[in-house]
Amino acid sequence: MHIPERQNRIASLLLRLAAAPPQVLLLEGGDAAERRALGLFWAARLNCAAGQPPCGACRSCVQVREGVHPDLVFLDGGQDKIKIDEVRELRSLLGQAPRGDGVRVVVFHEAQELTPQAANALLKSLEEPSRSTVFVLLAPQREWLLPTLVSRSWTLTLAWPGEPGADPALAEWLDALMEFWRSGRGWFRRTGVKGAVDKHLAMALVLALQREVVHTLRGRPEGPVAQGLARLSPGRLKRLDLALAHAQDALSLPTPVNPALVLDWLATHVHGALRAPA
Repeated sequence: MHIPERQNRIASLLLRLAAAPPQVLLLEGGDAAERRALGLFWAARLNCAAGQPPCGACRSCVQVREGVHPDLVFLDGGQDKIKIDEVRELRSLLGQAPRGDGVRVVVFHEAQELTPQAANALLKSLEEPSRSTVFVLLAPQREWLLPTLVSRSWTLTLAWPGEPGADPALAEWLDALMEFWRSGRGWFRRTGVKGAVDKHLAMALVLALQREVVHTLRGRPEGPVAQGLARLSPGRLKRLDLALAHAQDALSLPTPVNPALVLDWLATHVHGALRAPA
């Protein structure tokens, strides 16, 4: 479970929280891989034979890392919707003691993919707290989740990638994308240049836009990109948010993907959505 250096603050907070783990932990921000790594780090911390920090070498840590620990339940919304039947199956576990000496950890990866029925079933499960089971919700941002789930959660926000102003190249691409959404011009001349877009740049652009959407939704638009987004209606902001999630998913696939095509899809999809009725 490699934790990127920029997420060390969150890892340190998790180590301190382990003394009295919250029933529901929500990790937002960062990217999907970082959220997953920190969710497994939390599971390892609560079950490691060596204690704090998780050693990474004991049988329990190895099992968590490989996804086969008997007290780790991992529901992956990155693969498909998380359905009500999967959540209902958890109820039989809640009254049982963990199989090992630690705590049972139920991880909802990409928790925004909980169906409404599954999210409500999870809420019902939380009405019967268990000291032997904790839940982890991993999502790009809290606004994607049922508000009542968020209100039951201890929320930590992972570090986002560097601000656009710290990377002139990234800032230039963001400006070009915003201009295309305004005017419909100029974008394809940039992405059509051979080698102009790689996976790193595409992902950095998507994550930077996700961060700006979060700032806008929370009423803290800072900088020209977020200030531009602040002029959009809530409905259009939601469409942009969903398109960014799809783009991030495509760029995270294990099979090769053309990052320029992903950005072209994002540019044209959002350009159309911003002109549709709010």
